[in-house]
Amino acid sequence: MEVSLFTAVFIGSITLLVYRYISKKYEYFLTKPIPCVMPTFILGSSGPLMLRTATLKSHIDVLYNAYPESKIIGLYELTKPVYMLRDASSIKKIAVKDFDFFTDHPPAFNATSDKEGDLFGNSLFALRGQKWRNMRSTLSPAFTGSKMRYMFDLVADCGRSMVDFLTSEAKAGNALEYEMKDIFSRFGNDVIATIAFGIKVDSLKNRDNDFYLKGKQLLDFQSFKFFVKIMLLELMPGMMGKLGVEFLDTDLTNYFKGMVADNMKQREIHGIVRKDMIHMLMEVRKGALKHLEDEDEQKDAGFATVEESSVGKTTHSQIWTENELISQCFLFFLAGFDTISTAMTFLTYELTINPDVQNRLFEEIVKTNKSLNGASLSYEVLQKMEYMDMVVSEAFRKWPPGVVTDRLCIKDYVYDDGAGTRFVIEKGRTVWIPTIAIHNDPKYYPNPEKFDPERFNADNRSKINAGIYLPFGVGPRNCIGSRLALMEVKLVLYYLLQDFCLEPTAKTQIPLQLSKSLFGLVAEKGVWIDIRPREK
Repeated sequence: MEVSLFTAVFIGSITLLVYRYISKKYEYFLTKPIPCVMPTFILGSSGPLMLRTATLKSHIDVLYNAYPESKIIGLYELTKPVYMLRDASSIKKIAVKDFDFFTDHPPAFNATSDKEGDLFGNSLFALRGQKWRNMRSTLSPAFTGSKMRYMFDLVADCGRSMVDFLTSEAKAGNALEYEMKDIFSRFGNDVIATIAFGIKVDSLKNRDNDFYLKGKQLLDFQSFKFFVKIMLLELMPGMMGKLGVEFLDTDLTNYFKGMVADNMKQREIHGIVRKDMIHMLMEVRKGALKHLEDEDEQKDAGFATVEESSVGKTTHSQIWTENELISQCFLFFLAGFDTISTAMTFLTYELTINPDVQNRLFEEIVKTNKSLNGASLSYEVLQKMEYMDMVVSEAFRKWPPGVVTDRLCIKDYVYDDGAGTRFVIEKGRTVWIPTIAIHNDPKYYPNPEKFDPERFNADNRSKINAGIYLPFGVGPRNCIGSRLALMEVKLVLYYLLQDFCLEPTAKTQIPLQLSKSLFGLVAEKGVWIDIRPREK
């Protein structure tokens, strides 16, 4: 009896201590002069998302609209305090003007550049501090307009291969009803294979090629196994590190690492020159890749293109290891396989349910094609397509590749909105910029649910504040690959719509509903479209 009583008291005491320890974390915003979204125990402000009762988009919208009169609010990511910016001027101030206080992304998934073999931890996205600055300036020359011209033909070949596959399927009498995320994941896989890994694959014709299957297995973000792993890495990073649990499967990352290393070796042995990302990285290793003084840094890829800051144009003398360079190829694979393929999926959905927009874009494609007089499409000609750029800009407004952008405060920062709200954001705290909520805020974009490319016509562009259009992030830590992403999307549309029109099928969900996915934007029932050959 005494033993049982003692055990009950002991367990009760431990439970109360744990409860008090966790509850104490939710007192952080009580000392700040800003409103805070009411947290729930352990789950913080993330309950609806973690319990799969809300979509990622609707969850962010709820947080964003909780205090519509506030420029900045507080919330809790599980037990971690997070600031959410709701005001364009605050976003520009923190992400641009006061960037030196917010240079890094928060540490994610226990990834670290301290581990030589950690591909994600050594990628540009995860690097921090001076090492990030050095890598950014190292890679920046590889993503200028002039370098995109080198890679244009490689991407265009993938676009033509996709159309050739669809044409052969139509000639064989096969129905061209496809789930577009699958189509574009395969296309994106082929693009990254050719420009970042130096190999040519055709994932539509050869659906079970090793490169595609291993990539799909590596990036299976929607699986329960991946969800559990991410939760454990976020809640118990120290223990997971000791147990050797990695964000990504080690055997699979070694497969991709070996592929790039072998490709580099063969090029060096045989003197092979192929103007792709591996070539750029080999130039980096020799110190031969630099910004040209007369490099055209204007928005040659369209309205959504981000401009490189002084950070990316600063010279440095750091020598990179082979693993650190290979890690950048892996980051491009991650972005191309999932992020850009998702953007293209939602874009084709919008064209399908907005035939007037699709028809006008087709007319511009026909006009452009005629102007070529039999010559091949070029990078310069593609960038001169005004309506194409308007359509893509609007798609990235409504369905931004990055749903939320985050920053880590690296030293105490005094936030001052100039209207009486002033307090300290301490070193180590996270700041969120809710891109998708801002892009769909009627205050900034009237009737935001409407897909309207005219928002980005020549007259309206000047009215769009830089702090409210953030498809590729904001400030010096924006997405380095915006030119490549935009070129890829525009090329797909050009070749696809030239020969095919997009029509809804019985499987097309209208209006589109999102699944209650924890990671990214995912259509609840997929995006099914009938790709119908045009009459010649």
